[in-house]
Amino acid sequence: MDRYPGGRWTRREFLGGAALAGTAGLIGLRPEPASADPPPETKTIRLIYDPDNSSLCYAPVYVAADLLRAEGFTDVRFVKLIKNTIVEPPTLAAGAADMSGVFGPDLIMGVEAGLPVVALAGLHVGCLELVGSERVRTIRDLKGKKVGVSGLGIAEHLFIANVLAYIGMDPRKDVQWVVHEPPESIRLFNEGKIDAVMAFPPMPQQLRAGKIGHVLLRTAADPPWSQYFCCTVATRKEFVQKNPAATKRALRAILKADQLCTLEPERSARFLVDKKLTLGANYKETFQTLKDVRYGPVWREYDPEAALLFYAVRMRENGFIKSTPQKIIAQSTDWRFLTELKKELKG
Repeated sequence: MDRYPGGRWTRREFLGGAALAGTAGLIGLRPEPASADPPPETKTIRLIYDPDNSSLCYAPVYVAADLLRAEGFTDVRFVKLIKNTIVEPPTLAAGAADMSGVFGPDLIMGVEAGLPVVALAGLHVGCLELVGSERVRTIRDLKGKKVGVSGLGIAEHLFIANVLAYIGMDPRKDVQWVVHEPPESIRLFNEGKIDAVMAFPPMPQQLRAGKIGHVLLRTAADPPWSQYFCCTVATRKEFVQKNPAATKRALRAILKADQLCTLEPERSARFLVDKKLTLGANYKETFQTLKDVRYGPVWREYDPEAALLFYAVRMRENGFIKSTPQKIIAQSTDWRFLTELKKELKG
């Protein structure tokens, strides 16, 4: 059964062509999953794609659709976030979805709130860009200025607050937080009514295409943010406990798709556009997203635990969480499958 928008990208289409055949060899893609693994305990896998709240930086999760079928999932579904939530952990914890991309600080906030969600691997580095108006030339110039975010205590707000605190500013006093949905924030930013916005793909690509604002911080390039995963692959504890074989198979498909987004960005972008999984971005913006965000080898080279620890330390210092970073890590991570797949998916 096909449950993602636009129908099916056939295995022949996915694997066909000399260039992609070479790519398949590079990323360890095989016509069938490893025979040593037991079959998945469930044939259904539910991933999160919400056209109102998702980020295009989760592209590998969407591109993985047919790879998931090769892993034995005959029913691959994309579901929306549960009503009145705008981040993924509540939807995962409620059992409405099985796996998703999750922004690291959102995962930490979910664990702090007692949600049974766990990170399985890092997904990518560098999807965020802090964009300022002509009145703001550096991050320190944000003092006393208005910053647009989609909510307090989530994603953009958490990240910008961490950045401000990191350079010695007080995120509670030094800026004015203006809460709007992203399209409204962009409109107000373009009209000069707010001074900066934190942009998730495809917003940064659309802002650059429209020559709107200028980049104050690009997490794909600016340390220390460029040295850590911003987003993870996450699930809920119950799913892992009941479905360990399915968990490993699903993660393998997503990590292969992660590398495919780097090795075949043109084909991956075309797939996302054709299947209407781009959050309104056109092909050029989608392709540019895949070029801008650091996918591919980083899932194996970077340490996802170090990333969560880095953010948890900042968030505790800023008063967003009370738990120690060590407790957060103990409650929110399961690296068993990643360790196995690093050995398995070589080359």
